[in-house]
Amino acid sequence: MDFKPENTELPAKGKLLISDPFMGDDYFSRCVILLCEHNDEGSFGFILNKFVEMDLTEVLEGVPEISNRVSIGGPVENNQLYFLHTLGDRLPGSAEIADGIFVGGDYEILRSLLASKTIDENSVRFFVGYSGWGEGQLMEEISFESWYVSEVGDLNLMDTSRDDLWSQAFREMGGQFTALANFPSDPSLN
Repeated sequence: MDFKPENTELPAKGKLLISDPFMGDDYFSRCVILLCEHNDEGSFGFILNKFVEMDLTEVLEGVPEISNRVSIGGPVENNQLYFLHTLGDRLPGSAEIADGIFVGGDYEILRSLLASKTIDENSVRFFVGYSGWGEGQLMEEISFESWYVSEVGDLNLMDTSRDDLWSQAFREMGGQFTALANFPSDPSLN
């Protein structure tokens, strides 16, 4: 069994970063990150599978209550709230980062749409902070095999109810990567 299958995908806006099963970093262990930008100056994205233990109304005043969990986007600017959505042009100022997935836009319009319940609450997800890398930093971490890069594929990026996204992302990659999906958190306990 190959515990370090070759990954030839390159990071780009709209692709996923999946942490290596052996990553020793407690913060990024078993993380799946959606890259919102990757260029010569650096990269940033949001962790899709870690959550705060607070409702959105506890994180931000004046926002309507929704049932979606609030995600921990990363350690950078973790006093700020960010959001992804599938609303496209309905939120002026948003930018498409993957097929049908947008980042940012006019927050007041979003708040109004949520309050009036004219949009499905599953069309938006919120993040506290983001994950960021300086110039060349992400490529260095990939060269050290800390991250696997993948297409989004059939993963539902707006679903905050699942707790198995890390395993699911490896299964989506297929082939030799499928074995990594079942790798135990602590192999010594296996």
